[in-house]
Amino acid sequence: MLLERKIAVITGAASERGIGKAVAALFARHGAKVAIVDLDLESSRGAAADIGDEHIGYSCDVADHSQCAETVHQIVESFGGIDILVNVAGVTQPLKALEIGPDDFDRVTAVNLKGTFNMSQAAIPSMQDRGMGSIICISSVSAQRGGGIFGGAHYSASKAGVLGLARALARELAQWRIRVNCVAPGLIQTDITKGKMTDELKKHIISGIPLGRLGIPLDVAKACLFLASELSEYITGTVINVNGGMQIQ
Repeated sequence: MLLERKIAVITGAASERGIGKAVAALFARHGAKVAIVDLDLESSRGAAADIGDEHIGYSCDVADHSQCAETVHQIVESFGGIDILVNVAGVTQPLKALEIGPDDFDRVTAVNLKGTFNMSQAAIPSMQDRGMGSIICISSVSAQRGGGIFGGAHYSASKAGVLGLARALARELAQWRIRVNCVAPGLIQTDITKGKMTDELKKHIISGIPLGRLGIPLDVAKACLFLASELSEYITGTVINVNGGMQIQ
C-alpha cells in the first residue's frame, strides 16, 4: 500500500460521482486515514462512512479562512497531524464574459483559488511539524487552453491562479520537504457535467481527444495517488495533465 499510516485531507469529497470522493476511496484503499471536507456535514460523514469506519467527515466552506483554520485544527486533534492535502473543492459557471457579474466572479475565485490557499495555509504548520508533506491542487485544462466547455473566463482565471499559487508554494515550502503539485484534468464525467452533455456534444468532444474517451474521476485520483506517495518524492512544482491528450504541451 502506497499511503500506509498517512493522514490525508481531501476537500470537496462528498459528491458521489465527484473527483474528491474517488481520491478519498483510492487513498483509503492504499492505507491512508482520510478526512473528507465538504460544505454539508451529513454528506461528508456519509462519504467517510462509505470508505470505512476510521475515516471522518467535516463541514467547511473553503472560501472562509476561519472555517478552514478551525476544520484543520479539528482534523489534527482527531488524527494527530496531516501528511497529505488534496484541494479538490471547486465551482464552475458556464457563462460568457459579458454575462459574468461581480458576484459570479467573486464566488468562483473565492472557492477555487482562495479556497485552495486557505486550506493549504491551514495545513502547512502540521506538515512542517512532521518534516514533510504533499499538497495537491486541482487546476484544469481550461487554465492552459484558455477556456473550457462548462466554465467561463472567471473559472479559467481561477484555475490558472491555482497553477501559479502551487508553484510559488512549492518553491517556498521545499525546505520543509513539503511538495506542492497540480493535477489539471480535462473533461471528466462528474456531477458537474451530468445532464448538460448531449450525445452530439459528447461525440464532438471525444473527436478531439486522442485517447478516444472522456475521463472518469478515477483517472484523476490515480494521478493524485502518485503525487501523494513516495513514488513522486523528487517531484514538486509540476503539473500532471489528465486529459487523454486533449491538450498536449
